Amino acid sequence: MNRRTTTVLTLFLLAVCLSSFAQKPDNPPAYKDAQLPVERRVADLISRMTLEEKVSQLVHTAGAVPRLGIPEYNWWNEGLHGVARAGYATVFPQAIGMAATFDEPLLHQIGDVISTEFRAKYYATLHPDQSSDWYHGLTVWSPNINIFRDPRWGRGQETYGEDPYLTSRLGIAFVAGLQGDDPRFLKTVATSKHFAVHSGPASTRHSVDVTASRHDMEDTCLPAFRATVMEGKAQSVMCAYNSLNGQPACANTALLDEHLRHDWGFSGYVVSDCGAMTDISEGHHFAKLLEEGAAAAFKTGTDLICGYPPTHVGPEKDAILKAAQQGLLAESDIDRALTRLLTARFRLGMFDPPSTVPYAKIVDSENDTEAHRQLALRAARESIVLLKNKNGCLPLKKTYSTIAVIGPNADSLDSLEGNYNGMPSKPVTVLAGIRKRFPHSKVNYVQGTGLIGPVMNAIPPQHSIPTAR
Repeated sequence: MNRRTTTVLTLFLLAVCLSSFAQKPDNPPAYKDAQLPVERRVADLISRMTLEEKVSQLVHTAGAVPRLGIPEYNWWNEGLHGVARAGYATVFPQAIGMAATFDEPLLHQIGDVISTEFRAKYYATLHPDQSSDWYHGLTVWSPNINIFRDPRWGRGQETYGEDPYLTSRLGIAFVAGLQGDDPRFLKTVATSKHFAVHSGPASTRHSVDVTASRHDMEDTCLPAFRATVMEGKAQSVMCAYNSLNGQPACANTALLDEHLRHDWGFSGYVVSDCGAMTDISEGHHFAKLLEEGAAAAFKTGTDLICGYPPTHVGPEKDAILKAAQQGLLAESDIDRALTRLLTARFRLGMFDPPSTVPYAKIVDSENDTEAHRQLALRAARESIVLLKNKNGCLPLKKTYSTIAVIGPNADSLDSLEGNYNGMPSKPVTVLAGIRKRFPHSKVNYVQGTGLIGPVMNAIPPQHSIPTAR
């Protein structure tokens, strides 16, 4: 055999070996290689997906893609002041109460505890196919950093109040606590909401066009969003129901393009408030058809649609697909949104072996611990603001023969829980607390007038499907 024949034969055998190696089942595609950068893994996964599979990921009930190992995932989770609507959890004071502490480190610690309990519930309820249940995921739709200056809104208790600076500082601390400090993985994803100027009467929010000056925007409405994005590094923002200066918030170029992406350098994803994409055409009449509204939202920078009703996203998903098929929405716009969404899921460790994810060590027993309840008690104590303590009568120290407790909230669990809340395992009502504090006193309780009308409707029962966000 001459040298030329030997060389040809060697090259042939080398090619066969390389081909055989490439076909081995233990040589995974790039998106499954945990050693590669997230950007490359996400791009590789998207390149393997059909248009229909891509669209299935753009709604809050993201479907499974079994052939690629993408599990079903529900993006909707509430964590305003504790893990909400997912059974027992540590319930912290409402946001307005936490704001009254003026304590940034405390808000950071509370956010960290809430994210620990989210992780505990996520792993405890994760299905064999790696899919998760509603309210048991890792993408948290909190904090609410709208500025509260119109009592007709009815949701001021969810905010940190009317001061942009205080809201900014507490928002940063809460976001940082939720997301953790690991350089590679996110503990949970925090979502600053509702972007923006979402604080008027609730009855008109699906159709109102708010007019706000540049000064008012920069001075009052946007500082907390800018701070939580640029300093807090929030990985998600929720766009609001209302229109702002002529454009729906979820298709608003000034908000989503100029401020969020260009000025603030936001690289995370934008999720719509639930039903807000439908509002683009049906509420604001900014577009004629649902698919036109979907195209406007995604082209402007919305990445994920929360559908309404929350258990049925068919119309929204169909509208996105129809917009792409009709040429209203480029597939590159879909890929851009999907890149942002999958990046979040990869950074949450959903495509990596649990042994490589530090937060995967969190177990179910780390939910609603005594230490967490003590932190909630501390937050409750610090949230109390006593404007004047005349004659030093508080706190009560004497033993009284008779104490009268009057009012519908005195023995109400609802008033303790607030809204967007979890279930406290050891609740203490005002009446129960007074009886415990004064065991030798005669405590007379009278409910008085009951709570009626909108006040009761504002507090959803546990595990009910919320009618609106």
